[in-house]
Amino acid sequence: MEVKTSLLDNMIGVGDMVLLEPLSEDSFLENLRKRFDHNEIYTYIGSVVISMNPYRSLPIYSPEKVEEYRNRNFYELSPHIYALADEAYRSLRDHDKDQCILITGESGAGKTEASKLVMSYVAAVCGKGQEVNKVKEQLLQSNPVLEAFGNAKTVRNDNSSRFGKYMDIEFDFKGDPLGGVISNYLLEKSRVVKQPRGERNFHIFYQLLSGASDDTLEKLKLDRDFSKYNYLSLDSAVVNGLDDATSFRTVKNAMQIVGFMENEVQSVLELVAAVLKLGNIEFKPESRCNGTDESRVKDKNDLKEMCELLGIEQAVLERAFSYRTVEAKLEKVSTTLNVAQAYYARDALAKNLYSRLFSWLVTRINESIKAQTKTRHKVMGVLDIYGFEIFEDNSFEQFIINYCNEKLQQIFIELTLREEQEEYVREGIEWTNIEYFNNAVICDLIENNQNGIMAMLDEECLRPGTVTDETFLDKLNTVCAEHQHFESRLSKNSKFLNDHSLPHSCFRIQHYAGKVLYGVEGFVDKNNDLLYRDLSQAMYKANHSLIKQLFPEGNPAKVNLKRPPTAGFQFKASVGILMRNLQTKNPNYIRCIKPNDKKAPHIFTESLVCHQVHYLGLMENVRVRRAGYAFRQAYEPCLERYKMLCKRTWPHWRGPARVGVEVLMADLQVPAEEFSYGRSKIFIRNPRTLFFLEERRRQCLQDLATLIQKIYRGWKSRTHFLLLKKSQIVVAAWYRRYAQQKKYQRIKSATTVVQSYTRGWQARKLLRELKHQKRCEEAVTTIAAYWHGTQARRELRRLKEEARRKHAVAVIWACWQGLKVRREYRKFFRANAGKKIYNFTIQRIMQKYFLGLKRTLPSMSPIDKNWPARPYRFLDTAHTELRGIFHLWRCKKYRSQFTQEKKAVYEEKLEASEIFKDKKSLYPSSVSQPFKGDYLEISKNPKYQKLNSCVEETVLLADVVNKINRANGKGATRILLLTKKSVVLADQKSGQVKASVALPDLTSVSVSTQNDGFFALKLKEGSASAVKGDFLLSSEHLIETITKLHHIGSTASDDGEQLNIDISDEFLVQFKQDKVCVKFIQGAPKNGSSVSCKRKNNRLLEVSVPATA
Repeated sequence: MEVKTSLLDNMIGVGDMVLLEPLSEDSFLENLRKRFDHNEIYTYIGSVVISMNPYRSLPIYSPEKVEEYRNRNFYELSPHIYALADEAYRSLRDHDKDQCILITGESGAGKTEASKLVMSYVAAVCGKGQEVNKVKEQLLQSNPVLEAFGNAKTVRNDNSSRFGKYMDIEFDFKGDPLGGVISNYLLEKSRVVKQPRGERNFHIFYQLLSGASDDTLEKLKLDRDFSKYNYLSLDSAVVNGLDDATSFRTVKNAMQIVGFMENEVQSVLELVAAVLKLGNIEFKPESRCNGTDESRVKDKNDLKEMCELLGIEQAVLERAFSYRTVEAKLEKVSTTLNVAQAYYARDALAKNLYSRLFSWLVTRINESIKAQTKTRHKVMGVLDIYGFEIFEDNSFEQFIINYCNEKLQQIFIELTLREEQEEYVREGIEWTNIEYFNNAVICDLIENNQNGIMAMLDEECLRPGTVTDETFLDKLNTVCAEHQHFESRLSKNSKFLNDHSLPHSCFRIQHYAGKVLYGVEGFVDKNNDLLYRDLSQAMYKANHSLIKQLFPEGNPAKVNLKRPPTAGFQFKASVGILMRNLQTKNPNYIRCIKPNDKKAPHIFTESLVCHQVHYLGLMENVRVRRAGYAFRQAYEPCLERYKMLCKRTWPHWRGPARVGVEVLMADLQVPAEEFSYGRSKIFIRNPRTLFFLEERRRQCLQDLATLIQKIYRGWKSRTHFLLLKKSQIVVAAWYRRYAQQKKYQRIKSATTVVQSYTRGWQARKLLRELKHQKRCEEAVTTIAAYWHGTQARRELRRLKEEARRKHAVAVIWACWQGLKVRREYRKFFRANAGKKIYNFTIQRIMQKYFLGLKRTLPSMSPIDKNWPARPYRFLDTAHTELRGIFHLWRCKKYRSQFTQEKKAVYEEKLEASEIFKDKKSLYPSSVSQPFKGDYLEISKNPKYQKLNSCVEETVLLADVVNKINRANGKGATRILLLTKKSVVLADQKSGQVKASVALPDLTSVSVSTQNDGFFALKLKEGSASAVKGDFLLSSEHLIETITKLHHIGSTASDDGEQLNIDISDEFLVQFKQDKVCVKFIQGAPKNGSSVSCKRKNNRLLEVSVPATA
C-alpha cells in the first residue's frame, strides 16, 4: 500500500513561506536558518523554490530521490528542486505548455549547479533509447565546455559564471528531448586582460597549461609555467578543490561527445594559445622626425609565435599595432599609435578574439544539439544569469547586469500576479487588486529611447567631438536630475552635497533591490567596445580558417563605414528578445541564496542573507501570495488528510470529495470567512486556520495511535496465549510418547538379557560334550602316528646304511680312474696350463671391468665430463675409446630431441663462436643469452603496425639501435629491421622508414675487439643505398645482429661470397664524401655511461670503452 505524505509532515520550520505565521523579516530569516541548520536547503514560496548553497555534498540527489519525486504532486513531498523540475516537465509533457525555469541569485549562490540539477533530473525521467540518450548526453556535456570557456574563479565563487546563459530544450510529443538552443549574454571579456586581486582568468587557460600533453604544448608554443603569461593572475592560479589537468581532459571528452571535430578542437586551442601570446607582446616608444611618438614591439618572439599559430604575416600585424587607418567617404587617414594606444589596441584585440571565439563555440554547440525534425516542438527554457550585483566599485558591467535583473523582477511580478489571478478566476474565487511596488519606472529610467540612461550613453558615444565619461555624467545630471530614483552630486535628489559616499564621478540609482553607486569611469569605452579596423583586416588575412569566420568585417571587399552598434544597444536588444520569449512560456522560479562569504558549510550569515532576501524581493513575493488566500489544496487530498477529524467522514466517505470537505469544515466549526470553496480546491485565508487543522489532526492521530496500540496489544496477548496453549498440548503429547518409548525399551532390554543367559548355558553344555568327543578321537590318532613313525625311522636307517656302502664303492672307482688319467696326461697338462690360466684371468678382469663400467656410467648430459677411472694400465686405449664412443652416442641422443628452431639457434650460436671467439671481449657475456630475434614483437605491437606493413618480407631481427652522428658523436634512436633481403632503419616514435639497404649492397661489417656494441655497415660504392655513406650504429645485441647479418648475407649475395666481418680497434667509415676513422680506446666511464663517443676532429671519432676487470 502506498504511503500518503505531505509537505506538512515532519516539517522542520515551515516548508512554504506562505504559511509562515507571523510573517516578518525576522521570522523569515529565522525559518531559513532553522531549515539550513537541519540540511533543509530548499524552501517554497508558493511555487517558487528558495535554494540555499550548502557548500558541501548532500545525499539528496541520488537516483532513489529522482524516483521519489517522479510524477508526484508539487506539495506532496518536502521542498526540493526536483519537485519544481518534475512539475515543469509534466506540465510540458501532459498539458502541452511551454515552460521556462528562471534561476537567479548573486555569484556563488549556486545558480549553475541548480541548472545542472534541473537538466539532469529531466534527462533522468524522460524516455530512453539510443538516439534519445545521445541527445541527452550532448545536452549535458555542453555544460563542461561552456564552463571552461565562460567560468572563472572570483572572490565569491570558485566556479563563477561570467556570462548569462539561456537554453531552450526541445521535446517531442512524448516528452523525449530532440535537441536544444543556447543563447549567451554579455561575456565578461574584460577579465581576459585584467583580473581583480584574488581572482583568476577563465578556466580554459589554466586547464590547457596544466592538462595538455607536452607534444600539444610544443605545437602551441606554450610553457606550463603560469608566471610567463601577463594575462594570468598568479596569486590565485591554483584553486583548492579544482584539478585543472583532469578538467582539461573532461572538456576535451565533452567536446568530442557534443560533436567537435579534431581539427576544430585544435583550432580552438590555437586561438586560446594566441590570446596568451598576445598578452606577452610589449611596446616601447620611438620618436619620429616630425616630433610625434609611435610604438614599436619590444621583443618580437611572442609576436612571431602568435603569427605562426594564426597564419598571419608578422609585418601586417606589427603595423596594425603601430598605425591606425581612419576612413571617410573619399579619403583615408593613417595615424601613428603611441604606447598607451598600442596597449589599448592589443587588449581590445585579445578581448574581441576571446569573446568571438566564445560566441562561435555557442553557435557550434547549437549546430550539434539542435533538433533535426522541423515539426513543432515543446520547449523548456532554463535561464542561468547573473544575479543583482552591488560591489564596492560598480561599473558598466554591473549597470547592465542590474538592468537585466530589473527586467526579470518586472516580469516576475507580472507573471506571478497573472498566475495568481488566473487561478482565482479558474476556481471561481473573487479577485481583489494587490498593491505592490512596480519597478517599471526604474526600467524606464534605464531603457527609455528618448531620455533613458542607455540612450544617452549611446548618443554620447556617437556624437562628434571630445567625448569623455565626465561629459556623459554631465548629460545625466541635466536630463535625469529630477527623476526620483536617480541621484548624483548635482541632482536635486541628493540630499547632502557633502556626502562623501557620493563622489563627483559617480551616480546612484534606487533599484528595487536597493541603492547602487556606479562609477562612470570606463562607461564610454566599454560601451563603444571598439576594435581598430586595421586589426580586423589583419585578422582576416590569416590563413587560419576559424579566424576568418570570427572577423568577417575585416574583408576588404565588404568594408562598412557605418559605426557598429554599441555594447549597451546590443545587450538591450538581447534582453528585449529574452523578455518576449519568457512571456510566451509558463514561468518557474528558483531563487538562489548564498549563506556566507567564506564558501564554508554550516555558516549562516544573517546580514548577508537578509541583503539577498531584500534584493530578490522574497518578502514582497510572500505578501503577494498571501494577499488573497495563504493556502489552497484540492478536495481529494484535503479530505484524505483531515477525514479522521469528523465521525461522518471517518474512516470512509462515500460521496463527492467537495461535499465531504464541506461536512468536515462544518463539523469543525471553522469560521466561514477563513475559507472559500473553489471548483476543484478549498482556499484557506489565514495560516492559523491551517495550523489549527494540523494540530487537531495531530491530536486525533495520537488518539488513533493509542487505539491501534490497544487493539494490537490485545491481539498480540491472545495470540501469545493460544500459542502457549497449543505448545503445552504438543509438549504433553510428546512427553507421553517419550515415556512409553522408554518403558518399552526397558522391557525389551530385560527380555534380551534373559534370552542371552539361557542361550549361553545351552551353548556351554553343548561345547563340553563336543570337546570330550574330540579328545577321544585325537588320542587314537596320536597313538597311530607314533607307531607309524617308529616303523618309518627303522626303514630309513636301513636305507641310509645301504646307500653309504654303494657311495664308497663309487668314490674308490673315481679316484682310481683319476689317478690313471693324471698319470697319462701329466706332461701335456704342464705345457699349456699357463696360457689357459692367463686367458682365463684376462677374461675375468675384462668381465669385471665392463660390469663395473655399467654401474658407474656418467649422466646423459653432453657437458658432463666425468668418466670412471681405469682399473689397469693395459686397458688405457680401450678406456679412452669407450669414453669417446659413449660421448658421441649421448650427443646423438641429445640432438635427436632438438626441434628445427632450436637447431637453427644452436647453429647461429656456433656461427657466432666461429666469428667472435677469442676475438671480441663482448662474446663471452653473450653465450648464455638466447638469440630472440624480434625484441620489439613488431607483428603483435599495434604501435608498429604501420612499420610492419611497410616491410614485405619476414622480419628476422627487430631491435632498437643508436645511429651515431659523425658531427658530435651523439646517438639517435632508430629501429633496426633485418629481413632476408634488406636492412631497414626506421624512426622509433613515428615508425617512418629512414633508410633501407639491400643485402647485396652490403660489403662488410666492422666491429672492435672491445666490450662495446658499436658496429659499422659498409656499403658498395655507387650503389643506391650508399648516397649518404656508411652507417655507424650501436646495439645492445651486437653479437646476435652481426651473426644474423653474416648468415643471411652469404645466402643473399649474388656470387655466394660470405659477408666479411672485420674485427679491429680502428677502422674507416665513409660519411658521404669523407672518410672518418673510428678509434676505440680503453678509459674510465663518463657521466655514468659505460661507453662514450666523442668527435676529435673532422677525420676522427674516438670511442672510449671501460677496461674490463
